Amino acid sequence: MRIVRWRPRTGPHLLAVDACVAGVATAAYGALAGQGGADDLPRFSGSMGVGWLVAAGVGAPLAVRRRWPLPALAVVLGATAAATLLDITRDPYLPTALALYAVALLAPPRRAVAALALTLAVSAAAVITGEAVLTPSGPWPEAVGTAALVWLVAGGAWGAGRAVRQRRARAARRERRLAEEALAEERLRIARELHDIVSHSLSVIVVKASVANHVAKERPEETRDAIGAIERTGREALTEMRRALGMLRGGPATPHAPDVGATPHTPGADAGFHTPGADSAQMAPPPGLDDLPALVRRAEQAGIRTRLRTRPAAGLPAGTALTVYRIVQEALTNVVKHAGDGTHCEVTVTADTRGQVHIEVVDDGAGRAPVSGRADLRGGHGLVGMRERVMMYGGTLQAGPRPGGGFAVSARLPAEPAHGTVPDRREPTA
Repeated sequence: MRIVRWRPRTGPHLLAVDACVAGVATAAYGALAGQGGADDLPRFSGSMGVGWLVAAGVGAPLAVRRRWPLPALAVVLGATAAATLLDITRDPYLPTALALYAVALLAPPRRAVAALALTLAVSAAAVITGEAVLTPSGPWPEAVGTAALVWLVAGGAWGAGRAVRQRRARAARRERRLAEEALAEERLRIARELHDIVSHSLSVIVVKASVANHVAKERPEETRDAIGAIERTGREALTEMRRALGMLRGGPATPHAPDVGATPHTPGADAGFHTPGADSAQMAPPPGLDDLPALVRRAEQAGIRTRLRTRPAAGLPAGTALTVYRIVQEALTNVVKHAGDGTHCEVTVTADTRGQVHIEVVDDGAGRAPVSGRADLRGGHGLVGMRERVMMYGGTLQAGPRPGGGFAVSARLPAEPAHGTVPDRREPTA
């Protein structure tokens, strides 16, 4: 994901505007050089060639003030000071203010401050020297007042440029923060999907491999069944992994030839253990409520005596259906890992008249657990992922040991996600 950074805006339209401003400023100063004095004010008495040269120095650099702000300011400031000393004009240094605005907007902060200080010093010296020393046009206080007006205009332009720079920098930081948050959220979503896919399949594989290892000599038929279940579960894990990677890439990748023995997939059927071609896996819809029976059958293959009861709502959104599937998948994975062979488990998925979906996975904990440490289940990644999914929909999740033994997971989901709901990342993980 691209990180947004603030860069100076120097598009063609802005350069065209600056070129027009440069032309107007040059023409205005050239006209002032050829204009006679009014009343008893001093007038420029030099040649028109010198006058137009000074006018070009004042106006022309404004055309490139966004590309080279500091050199443009230096030329404009020098030419404007010369115009003041030559009595071409004694205006409040508007071209200098325009160049100073670009410096405050685009130049490094320290150089911009130094440029402001130099501009104030040079402009004040030129105005006071021209009006009160070389060709006096009034008393000293009047020259000082003119210098103060120049300072006001120059300082205001510099302050405006600085304010625009800070505003753009804040906007760039905000965009960068949003991009980083989106990247972190995407990583979290990927982690949840991969955990749900890998954890469930590996749990079944571990249980069946353990069974095959114990009965390999005495009951070879059961060993073959266990190995077959391991193969089918592994194929399904590959299928779901390819589908998840296809969605993350934003579309199907280059098609691959179907694996040997692959069979067409139908939702909710045992064909979920097959390995189709990568292209069909990536283009297949995400799992939903129709795939719950196959999920229950895989838990039964791991020795969990599971009963499924569903009463889904018509037209349930695909995102909600996927969340229901993942919650049931993770809950059954925990039963396989922490309760073990022989456990009785009941899965209930219902939808009420208000469109809310209720999920409940309850087991009696009476099996032979292959993995110990169920007391630490609250801090595992699986429950964290379930809780994050539920919170994204504005729902509720309760998970914990049952008073009579076993474990229960209960979740409630609205039919539509809650807008603006963000998962709580403070949840501890094991």
